Amino acid sequence: MLLMLVLFLVAYLIGAIPFALLLSRMKGVDIRQVGSGNVGATNVFRSVSKGLGAMTFTCDVLKGFLPVFLFPLIWPVEQLPENAGLLYGCAAIAGHNWPVYLRFRGGKGVATSAGVLLGVAPPAVGVGLATWIALFVITRYVSLASIGAAIAIPAASWWLYGAENLVLPIILTILGMLIIWRHRSNIKRLLDGTEHEFRKEKVGTTEDAGVRRGGKE
Repeated sequence: MLLMLVLFLVAYLIGAIPFALLLSRMKGVDIRQVGSGNVGATNVFRSVSKGLGAMTFTCDVLKGFLPVFLFPLIWPVEQLPENAGLLYGCAAIAGHNWPVYLRFRGGKGVATSAGVLLGVAPPAVGVGLATWIALFVITRYVSLASIGAAIAIPAASWWLYGAENLVLPIILTILGMLIIWRHRSNIKRLLDGTEHEFRKEKVGTTEDAGVRRGGKE
């Protein structure tokens, strides 16, 4: 139990690494002060550079994937509780959303959740990715695409895994609800018709001040 708690803590600390902030500083930019102010890959891609945005996305995915894939190998498999890898992934997502390094103000956990799912439920990731791409191409709203994927993945998991492992779809449903809740400000702007479509912005621009202070994009 002590080893498991240590691994949970390590997973959280890995998830809490603010790659968006660290990589954007390579360009002399504080990502919290530009664009939407969100410490995530989309804001880096849109407000700093495409290359750093792609690097941020990759690092955020790995934050979720590595604890799920590697940590169960540290502890003998026969001693592991069922779905322990997924629980390590949840710790990494919590670290991304509420990072101790940034006074618990982090991103929305979409990329890190994708990394976790890649490790525990690849078919569900395929469904979510297809949903995300379709909604993004049609609407050009990253937030709407992410919300759609957050709905599609739990739905797919109940169909794919519900008969043999109820814990997995239950946890994925909770994670999906968490992602949607983290997008509550985006949902309000979508309903008001004020949500920003995806586009590359100049470094140093800021969006609505309320967005940066409250629900970040």
